[in-house]
Amino acid sequence: MHEIVGFLVDTIGNWGYIGIFLLMFLESSFFPFPSEVVMIPAGYLAYQGDMGLTLVLLFGVAGSLAGAWFNYFLASRFGRKLLYKITSKEKVDKLERFFENHGHISTFTGRLIPGVRQYISFPAGLAKMNALKFSIYTALGAFIWVIILTLLGYFIGQNEALIHTYLKEITAVTLILVGLLIWFYIKRHKKTIG
Repeated sequence: MHEIVGFLVDTIGNWGYIGIFLLMFLESSFFPFPSEVVMIPAGYLAYQGDMGLTLVLLFGVAGSLAGAWFNYFLASRFGRKLLYKITSKEKVDKLERFFENHGHISTFTGRLIPGVRQYISFPAGLAKMNALKFSIYTALGAFIWVIILTLLGYFIGQNEALIHTYLKEITAVTLILVGLLIWFYIKRHKKTIG
């Protein structure tokens, strides 16, 4: 594991900010590529003074947003035809209405849930969610996750065991907070959900 971390630190160090952008683009699109292996080493490089912390965060969020837009575009361009083959027009219309009313909270919280963050852009694209809202809530959710990972790398460095422990704890706390946020949102908007 130490060799893999060293390789990633070296790779990100060699590719620089464009490498962060490209790898986070992949992570945020439908390719199964974890953001942890990008942003934690980038945070460590920022700690060493090889990269600027602000630019690491900026390029990480920008890559995430670009990957999300890639998925959004695919879904808006090709998703409807595919969905009509496997489900009814009524269900697709229902999804669209849901995202008109609740797309912002779905997009924001989806960016914070492992295994969902890469795919939340697909329903947003299918429903043709407002572009500005999609960008804002995607960037907000991505920023929270990017800053958590970057700061882990910045403050803990190459201590893999400690990073693994903290990452599990932070993920669990994030999921609890997301769950509470969704619960409060549903309680407040239960008339328009369903």
